[in-house]
Amino acid sequence: MKALIYRGPGKKEWAEAPRPTLTKPTDAIVKVLHTTICGTDLHILKGDVPAVTDGRILGHEGIGLIEEVGEAVANFKKGDRVLISCVTSCGRCSYCKKQLYAHCQDGGWILGHKINGTQAEYVRIPHADNSLYLAPSGVDDAALLMLSDILPTGFEIGVLSGQVKPGDTIAIIGAGPIGMATLLTSKFYAPARTFMVDLDDSRLETAKRFGATDLVNSGREKAVDRILSMTDGVGVDVAIEAVGVPATFDICQKIIKPGGHIANVGVHGKSVELHLEELWIKNITLTTGLVSTYSTPMLLNTVKSKTIAPEQLVTHRFKMNDMLNAYEVFANASKEKSMKVLISAE
Repeated sequence: MKALIYRGPGKKEWAEAPRPTLTKPTDAIVKVLHTTICGTDLHILKGDVPAVTDGRILGHEGIGLIEEVGEAVANFKKGDRVLISCVTSCGRCSYCKKQLYAHCQDGGWILGHKINGTQAEYVRIPHADNSLYLAPSGVDDAALLMLSDILPTGFEIGVLSGQVKPGDTIAIIGAGPIGMATLLTSKFYAPARTFMVDLDDSRLETAKRFGATDLVNSGREKAVDRILSMTDGVGVDVAIEAVGVPATFDICQKIIKPGGHIANVGVHGKSVELHLEELWIKNITLTTGLVSTYSTPMLLNTVKSKTIAPEQLVTHRFKMNDMLNAYEVFANASKEKSMKVLISAE
């Protein structure tokens, strides 16, 4: 089969790879119909995730058809159309019992990280009964694909960890796919005001269409000064970091009001400076995390009912054999005006 293979920092190739086989009775083999690229994949290619080794097939998002199941798989059969969760969970360990599936002792984020992933024609899914969802009929494939990772990530690690409440003033730093997913799902809690901060005017305009009330281009103006001036010097109730670089984390520290929440969603490859000398007295809460996808069933319902329309996040479509070009477009988001890419087998 063909797959996108990591060859060390800055290197990747679309090449032949062995087709996966069942290794445990709880496994399923899925034929990938649609996949996409995540900002985390770009972090991997930069060398920010050293656990990813040469030869790993990348990708942790997808929709597919069940090709084969192990004898212990009870919920799925050959031919079922499924959503692949970015997080694998056994459902039995102490972390899974707490719904902390991200830290499953025999799973977590392993696809495209510690085992081969979804940017391929076929993928092996461990613990299939707990790591796959039947794809509902009548739901747009592009909308469904956004439920593999970015929607639950933005919702769980940004909105829920940040404890967004009705009437809050919130700021999302980074108008990329994760920032947009956070913006879409924050609307469940009706914040009164939402600042979106980014360097790209095109993305900021998209954020405005998605419901952001205030746009700040941090390349042209000082984001901290602008937000403080627009909040009477007080700052925001919730600051959500959605990039993963020191500068964006620093903005969050400087705009948070007393009693506020900083929710870090971005993947950081470098250390940041935590200004406890300023924050200790402000009674703030700082959270970090890797998505556990416990919210996926609920988010599936919101997509089925068209409460939210995450298919709006897809800006470009490619065939799987054009995977390398899809990476170029996704990695050059400002130039290409790209958000999420949909990569299809046919």
